[in-house]
Amino acid sequence: MPSSALKGLILAGGKGTRLRPLTFTTAKQLVPVANQPILYYALDSLVQAGIHDIGIIISPETGEAVKAAVKRWCPSQIKITFILQDEPLGLAHAVKIAHPYLKETPFVMYLGDNLIQSEILPLVKGFQKEKAAAHILLKAVENPSSFGVAELDKQNRVVNLEEKPKHPKSNLALVGIYLFTAEIFKAIDAIKPSKRGELEITDAIQQLIRSGKDVQSMIVKGWWLDTGKKDDLLEANRIVLDTYCETQIQGTVDENSQIRGRVEIGKGTKIMNSVIQGPVKIGNNCLIESSYIGPYTSIGDNTQIQQSEVENSVFLEHCKLANIPGRIEQSLIGQECTIIRAQNRPAAYRLNLGDQSTLELL
Repeated sequence: MPSSALKGLILAGGKGTRLRPLTFTTAKQLVPVANQPILYYALDSLVQAGIHDIGIIISPETGEAVKAAVKRWCPSQIKITFILQDEPLGLAHAVKIAHPYLKETPFVMYLGDNLIQSEILPLVKGFQKEKAAAHILLKAVENPSSFGVAELDKQNRVVNLEEKPKHPKSNLALVGIYLFTAEIFKAIDAIKPSKRGELEITDAIQQLIRSGKDVQSMIVKGWWLDTGKKDDLLEANRIVLDTYCETQIQGTVDENSQIRGRVEIGKGTKIMNSVIQGPVKIGNNCLIESSYIGPYTSIGDNTQIQQSEVENSVFLEHCKLANIPGRIEQSLIGQECTIIRAQNRPAAYRLNLGDQSTLELL
C-alpha cells in the first residue's frame, strides 16, 4: 500500500490558552518558528511522506485564519479538507468528527503544534508493513507526568497507556503523531470522557490494546518539540535555527555592518550600521539600523529595529522596536507591536499588554 493510500489529519483547533495573549488574535499553530508557521512543518512532513490528501481540524475562533494560511502554503497537487470542531472536546473527539472525511482509510494524525526532526516516512512504511491497528511515536522525556505515557513489554510492544499519570511507569511520552486504521473509531465509541471532560486519544489507544488489537511503537530519534508554551516556542525556534539556518543574504548589508555566523536575510531587507550574530533569520522588507541582533532570533516581515539590541527572541510581522536601553531577550512579540522610547530621556515604560501577559524587567 503506497503512502498515497493514507490520508493525513492535522489538528489545528483548540484555543491555545497556554500561549496567551498571543493566541487571543491568532491560532497557536500559526505562530512562527524560524519565520514559518508551525502548521507548515506538519504539512511539509506529511507531503514528504507521500500523503497528498489531508484533513485539517479547525476551531470557530481561528478557523478562517488557518484556512488563509493553508491557502498560501498549498501546492496544487495537495487536496485539503477543513473539518470544524465546535468545542475542544479532546483529541479523540477530533478524530471522531473526522470519520466522515476519513471513512475506512488508514491515516496519520499529526498535532499541529508539534515539531519533530525525524521524517515520518519510516513510520508510515512500518505501519503499512506490520498491519497493526495503531502505530505511535515515543520519546524519552525528563517529565513524563506532563504527557501521555506508554509502558512496553520485553518485546517493546505497547501494553499500557496513561494520560499524565502521577506515578508514570516509564519515561516514554507519546509524541503528537499517530497512525491509525479504522479500528480507532470503534475504540473511541467505547470510551467515556475523562475527568477533564474530553475524549482522550490515550484512552482510545488503550481501548485498542484492551480489545486485543496490535499497537506498535517507534522511538523518535532527534528532537521533538511541543510548542504549546512561550518558553517551549522559543526553545523550538532556537533548535530549528540551529539545525536548519544557512547563510542566505537576499537583502542589502552596508559596509558599516557585520554579519557573523549563519544568517538568512530576506528580500528588500536593509541592514545598516548593525551587527547580526547568527543563527538568525530576518524576513522580507525589514530595516535593521544601528542595532545588534543576537543568536537564535527570528524577525518577521516588515519589521523595523533601530538603536536596540535583541537576542533569543521571536518577532512576528510588522513590529517596530526603537531606542530601547538594555537588551530584549527571551521574548515573544506579536504582530504589529510597537516598542519605542524617546531618545535623550530617562528610561520609562508605557505598556499596553494583553490579558495573561508576563513582563520581566531584569
